[in-house]
Amino acid sequence: MIKSLDVKLKTIRSGAYTPKDFIIADAKDGDMAMGMAAPGPHPTRAGAFKSKADYLDAMRAMSRSGLIDIMLMSASSAGVLVGEGLFTESPVTPAVRLNDTTDIWYLRGNRYIEQPSVPFSTIDVEAATEFATLGLYSVTYSNDLLCDYETLSAYKEFRGVAADVGMRHFLEVFNPHPSVDTGLSAEDMALFINDAIARTVAGVVPAQQPLFLKMAYNGPKVMEELASYDPEGLIIGILGGSKGTTRDTFELISQAEKYGARVALFGRKINLAEDPISLVTLMRRVVEREVSPLEAVRAYHDELSKNGLSPNLSRDEDEQVTEPILKKG
Repeated sequence: MIKSLDVKLKTIRSGAYTPKDFIIADAKDGDMAMGMAAPGPHPTRAGAFKSKADYLDAMRAMSRSGLIDIMLMSASSAGVLVGEGLFTESPVTPAVRLNDTTDIWYLRGNRYIEQPSVPFSTIDVEAATEFATLGLYSVTYSNDLLCDYETLSAYKEFRGVAADVGMRHFLEVFNPHPSVDTGLSAEDMALFINDAIARTVAGVVPAQQPLFLKMAYNGPKVMEELASYDPEGLIIGILGGSKGTTRDTFELISQAEKYGARVALFGRKINLAEDPISLVTLMRRVVEREVSPLEAVRAYHDELSKNGLSPNLSRDEDEQVTEPILKKG
């Protein structure tokens, strides 16, 4: 089965991109960050969470929808779903998270995020190739010499292992957590991240280059600067961040694509939606400029009503842009 990801990446690199070539990944690797909270809140038991079985069912449904290009999972989830043949006759590419740095250890009561990121990887990369040949590797630059040195040293070591076992990767670049003192303003941090990315990939041989990036949307100017630097070699993808409103979801994908992103990798924005399939359907329509973000919110609420689902927010509340960075677009 030809994978849509490979077809779209080839088109993007050729310079023939159109919005129909935009790549969407469902990031359901949250169990490597949040543990038991990853599947989302239980619909009827207050304070409880859905089960791993529920999480796997959501992955099956989205993978079968024909709406996404990548399903990003933990190794344990990939072992189950690839093992049952979910992706055998599917255009969706299975991918696994290849490291879990300490700044994503979002355990209840944790204090890890108060400190600069430390590189760590639970997964055995070679063993993971039994289930996937594409994975996500993440780094976080903290503007701390020793921390960033350790982070980049671990990334260098990973690339060698990945090349030896035939694992392709895409590179996730997190903004440091606000509680970490970087000595930089938010505006300067965004520019620091752009420079760090360009500097990092400059020293990577073509065979070990990341297929694309996954990073925070740091505003129009910063996105446009990075996307125009090497548009056919350095393909930019955005991460979704917190749930926000439905308008936030559609605004993020619309603005990011407008300013040069070619990939969206959303986790909580999809997983915590009342109707994930309808949400991603409308994400596609927004990217392809069939509807505006505001029109998409209204269409989404119409779908919820039609499907007998209760919205988490009123339509008026859900139409609001609440993420400050999106108000600059």
